[in-house]
Amino acid sequence: MTIAILTGPTACDKTEVGFTVAQKIRGEIISADSMLFYRGMDIGTAKPSPGMRERVPHHFIDIVDPWESYSVGRYVDDVEALINDVDSKERKFLIVGGSPLYIKGLVDGIFNGPGADWDIRRELEGLADEKGNQHVHGILERIDPVKAGELHPNNLRRIIRAIEVYRITGKPVSVLQEQYKLARKSYQFKIMCIAREREDIYRRINERVETMFDRGLIDEVQSLLKNPEGLSKQARQALGYKEVIQYLDGELTLDEARDMVKLSTRRFAKRQMTWFRSFPDVQWLEAEEYEGPESTAEKIISSLKSENF
Repeated sequence: MTIAILTGPTACDKTEVGFTVAQKIRGEIISADSMLFYRGMDIGTAKPSPGMRERVPHHFIDIVDPWESYSVGRYVDDVEALINDVDSKERKFLIVGGSPLYIKGLVDGIFNGPGADWDIRRELEGLADEKGNQHVHGILERIDPVKAGELHPNNLRRIIRAIEVYRITGKPVSVLQEQYKLARKSYQFKIMCIAREREDIYRRINERVETMFDRGLIDEVQSLLKNPEGLSKQARQALGYKEVIQYLDGELTLDEARDMVKLSTRRFAKRQMTWFRSFPDVQWLEAEEYEGPESTAEKIISSLKSENF
């Protein structure tokens, strides 16, 4: 079973392209955008319109309240439950979104490993305080050079976890993770990524941000903040919402907030592309400036047909 994933940087037309593809193949969309999970966060997340969601079934949109948390692990479990449900066998799913951690979680799974050993953690934390992070990273290099190569020496939490897993199991965490990946492959993923020139993406981001403010982003944030339950830490960090909260708190002027949203979103798009380039076997979909979603959708449909999707 092959499941297609359509991704790309923010403002690259993923939502429109994915909707067009899903309509033509009579499929359903599984969102892989971490901010679309939240009810009431509509303008700043550029959610698919109600009309789009009426014509094509969309999953994992508006599933939690903005004061709740929704982890990558829970998301992966819920998506796998949907895909593996006996009633889903004849349905076609297209995963659409640009949250790299959630896509990586779907593709690689979430390897939890053994429970925490706090004695080991305290020992390694003390060693880092005494001799530095680089020293602890060196320990990992000796027992699991593959994992050490993936982790920056300053990523102490994950370095300690990798050493902890090795001490408990006697096996490198990189080996255990690979075994886990092989064991869960009841289906395969085909990753397709929309790519646009940097200037084109930046123009689209600027236009989107202006539209968000014109449509009432500030009123939306004010309404969310009035709720006695408040906003979760995750929701408060969402692009656009974080900066508007700073404006409402008097930390930024309106123009500064608008410019900061544009800047933060451009930086996020750059980080997204770095992630996507690290994914294996990505099919790149080059989109020209002002190219509409129909053209890119046709490329995707042709590619899926060639693989008997």
